[in-house]
Amino acid sequence: MYNDLNRLEPENLVDAFLKYPPATFNVHDSQDFLPFFTTDFNLLTTLEVAARKKIESAFGYKCWGRLLHLSTCFIGTTVTEYTPLSSNFKVIDIVEKLKLNAKKHSLTIIKDLPLNSPLLTKKENVYSAEFIKIAEKNGFLSVEGQALAYVAIDFQNREDYLSRLSKSRRKNLKRKLKSLDALQIDILDTGNEKFKDSNFRSHLYRLYLAVYQQSEIHFDLLTPEFFDEILQDGDSNGRVFLYWKDNILVGYNICYLYQGNLVDKYIGLNYPLATDYNLYFISWFVNLDYAKKHNLKFYIAGWTDPEVKSQLGAKFTFTRHLVWIQQPVLRFILRRLKHLFESDTHWHEHVQESKS
Repeated sequence: MYNDLNRLEPENLVDAFLKYPPATFNVHDSQDFLPFFTTDFNLLTTLEVAARKKIESAFGYKCWGRLLHLSTCFIGTTVTEYTPLSSNFKVIDIVEKLKLNAKKHSLTIIKDLPLNSPLLTKKENVYSAEFIKIAEKNGFLSVEGQALAYVAIDFQNREDYLSRLSKSRRKNLKRKLKSLDALQIDILDTGNEKFKDSNFRSHLYRLYLAVYQQSEIHFDLLTPEFFDEILQDGDSNGRVFLYWKDNILVGYNICYLYQGNLVDKYIGLNYPLATDYNLYFISWFVNLDYAKKHNLKFYIAGWTDPEVKSQLGAKFTFTRHLVWIQQPVLRFILRRLKHLFESDTHWHEHVQESKS
């Protein structure tokens, strides 16, 4: 089934996810329903960091903490910014089918439904709004989702973009951008001959793992086979930005050109070199330069590090998760604690209040 709604990435990326799912995921795809995956989900995964660390430090957590790992069915994928939906399905039919199948799992989660996203069409936003409304009426718990960072390519050049930031941020970023002078940048299409080298692909995967391992959230560990697939796919319109210091790869990121946008999906960093050369910040501006040069509409920068991306000039659009909780006791508890899982929304509200 081709899912025509909420698409910010090429179909090839979803196909790679279905073919080579993350470790511990069981994925399912059929012609009569939406893609979904099942896994044991740790309830603390998206909890606010302070609350999560407090719980994990509690006496006996290593024993009773296992109770927080629940059999969960997720509608959607972890390689798309939004849940792919299909206009071939009526919302009420999807909701009823999910409720029917929910008995098999402790949780059923429809993840990352857009909320009036500027990156989507009116039709897509209306469909998601209807989905949320009907699901809530049918007993799904509505939880505020993450902050998706994006930048409209409406500036003249890098200087114009920087001029929109505060004086202190401009000064700090200009200092970090000096590291560009010491680096060589290669921009290769996915499917390039260089990606036929299995040793090079393995090296790229190790740099991805380095980023994954230092992250505070460990959920979808992508496999080497997944990276092999997307790096060698010459039909996906992917771009790999490679940053070199002499013959040493300092880091890279994998982006896709899709529907007039540049979508940043994966990053690999060679620590501590990547930190020494301010690669996170440099890659942001290289991506913006690329999007401007190719007359794109938006640079879509993903979910992680919203505070840092805000300082870099990003705007944000939010999502909603819909959760069906099978056990009544757990449903009662999570309804009263759901605010602890809405950290991005709380962060954004605090930022907006500080500006007013």
